Parts: sequence; C-alpha cells; structure tokens
Amino acid sequence: MKRLATTLLALSLVACSSIRYAACEKLGLEKRDLLQGDVERMKDQQQETAEQFQDALTKLRTLYGSSGTDLEQRYDATKAEYEDCEKQANELQKRMDSVRTVANDLFDEWQGEIDEMGNAAMKRDSKAKLVATRKRFESLDAAMKRSEQSMKPVLKQFRDQVLYLKHNLNAEALGTLSAEVTDIDKGVAALVERMQQSMQQADTFLQHLERA
Repeated sequence: MKRLATTLLALSLVACSSIRYAACEKLGLEKRDLLQGDVERMKDQQQETAEQFQDALTKLRTLYGSSGTDLEQRYDATKAEYEDCEKQANELQKRMDSVRTVANDLFDEWQGEIDEMGNAAMKRDSKAKLVATRKRFESLDAAMKRSEQSMKPVLKQFRDQVLYLKHNLNAEALGTLSAEVTDIDKGVAALVERMQQSMQQADTFLQHLERA
C-alpha cells in the first residue's frame, strides 16, 4: 500500500510538471526560464525563513523575561512565531522540491537534444555546458540539503519548548527551559549561516545559467 501511494504521488507530480511545462511553453518560456525563476523564488524564501526563525528566537527570549501577569500573552506570541516558522519551513521545502524537479527535467531534456545532434563539434560543446551546469547545480543542491537539515532540529526544539510551556504555564517552567535557549540560539545561528551559504550558491548558479 505504501509503495502504491508513493507511485501515485510520483505520477501526480509528473502530471503537474507536464501541465506546467505545456502552459509555459505557450508563453514562450522554456525549462531554463522556469528553473531560473524557481531558484530566485527559493532564494527569497530562504531569506524569509531565516528571518522568521530569528524572530521566533527573539520572542522566546522575551518570554523568559516575562512576569506572571503577561506570561500567557507572551506564550501565545511565541507559539504563533513557532507556527510561522513551521509554515515557512514547509513553503521552503516545496520551493526546493520544485527547483530539483525542474532542474532534473531540464538536464534530461538537454541530454536528449544532444543525442539528436549530428554536428560533432556542436555536440561536444553542448555536452560540456551540460556537464558544467549539472556540476554547478549539484553544489547548489548540496547547500540546499544542508539548510534543510539544519531546520529540522531547531523546529523540534522550538516545538518542545512550546508544548512544555503549554502544559506548564508558570514561572517554574520558565526556569526549567531557559537554560535550553542557548542550544536553540546555536541552532538558529547555524541555520542562518547555512541559509546564507545556500543563497550564495543560488547566486553562483544563476550567474552560470545566464552564461551557459
């Protein structure tokens, strides 16, 4: 049953991609154009996600300076920030998945067209550009994966804090959890750094794509 569900999901993604490509081709947009747009949007989403995680950390720090009178209000604000982090992370994941799908489809199409070429010199030149572009994308993909992996533990830490505070909304709970803010702080710092590295790789890839 699980294998069937995975197969159906894969088929649905292929169908969605095909519909998107067909619609864009009518507008004169090729897969290269789509990839460029997707990478740019993914980069913007990474920036927004990094800022959201930093905002959530700020709210969490503020919570630990709360008094009993405003504790519940500060908790609600912290919970909302966590939920925004989760939403941003999910949106970023979708952006990255779209980038990978379009990139792989572009490379498959590119290789197929090379195979159809008869001019040996043109064929070699096109092949070299494909290899270089694929290599650049592999660097970008590796950076995206690192930023993806850095989000998961921080989200889990935020979620643990929010749930524990929900169950124990008192000063004693704040004292129990405040020591863990340092770990979350380190996690967010690492996440932001990896997001920045991924955005730099995105810029490098876009520059290469314009020249290829």
